[in-house]
Amino acid sequence: SAQGGGGERKMAADSEVQDIPCSSGEPTISAAEKREERLKRFRDLHLKRNESRKLNHQAVAEEDRILKLPANWESKKARLEWELKVEEKKKECLEKGENYERVKLLEISADDAERWERKKKKKNSDPGFSDFAAAQFRQYQRLVKQIKPDLEAYDKQKDDAGDEFYATANSLIHGTHVPSKAGVDRLVADVEKQIEKRAKYSRRRRYNDDADIDYINERNANFNKKAERFYGKYTAEIKQNLERGTAV
Repeated sequence: SAQGGGGERKMAADSEVQDIPCSSGEPTISAAEKREERLKRFRDLHLKRNESRKLNHQAVAEEDRILKLPANWESKKARLEWELKVEEKKKECLEKGENYERVKLLEISADDAERWERKKKKKNSDPGFSDFAAAQFRQYQRLVKQIKPDLEAYDKQKDDAGDEFYATANSLIHGTHVPSKAGVDRLVADVEKQIEKRAKYSRRRRYNDDADIDYINERNANFNKKAERFYGKYTAEIKQNLERGTAV
């Protein structure tokens, strides 16, 4: 029949349409493949999260370790590394038969040497009084710097003393030396200079000898000082009247 023939032609056309390949060229992805791809991305994200968590923990642990170290740890570490390099350089120079001090000076630039020389000149040679031993040592250093060797006087003294110039256990030269007038003058000038310098210093005295004595003991003196500090400006006139004998 006509209806049957039309239905057969329609089914044939549908089958032809299904057999035509996709013109876009992209392969079709099934649901299982999509699920597998999503699981793979999820696993990658999970691994990245674990890695970031591990790195974060390491950073926190390192920061805590640094905070627990002493304040000058960085400078100590740099100092130890520098000392290690110096020891290695010394061993290397010893193996080559070279002088380490000479090699070290050759590696210093002219700018660095000039900068260090300026620092030495700016350094304060007299830091002040710390103890008597340090003061005595500074005095000795100052006197040694003032010494100007007189080779002629040295040779003359050596000729006069003869073999006794180099004293031995049996020498009796001790106490026989007579200083020259120039040496005595230098000693006198140095002593006078020390006296003049010492006169410029004054130590803080605990008690003022010129102050009025209005106390009977140390505790009473402290009490009077406190009273004067708080009420002195109010009782100044009364105190003056009592001292003059004109109080009413």
